[in-house]
Amino acid sequence: MGIHSVITISITKAKKITKSRLRTERESLLAAQDVAFQRALETGADTTAIVAEKQRLRDITKLADSCTTTDELRNLKV
Repeated sequence: MGIHSVITISITKAKKITKSRLRTERESLLAAQDVAFQRALETGADTTAIVAEKQRLRDITKLADSCTTTDELRNLKV
């Protein structure tokens, strides 16, 4: 008789790991948007799209909260 083991994944821990991954992935993108924002301010250009993108990047981690499977978490991209 072989020993059968069951692997259980904690969705709560998986969400925390996913949020951490997303924060790392978005870091350079937020920095680039900060530069774009500063340049737009200096030239008087419209910053609406930049502000919207920065907010989208900030809110990306909230998407993990509604995921119910690890596949959904894995498919979240910045």
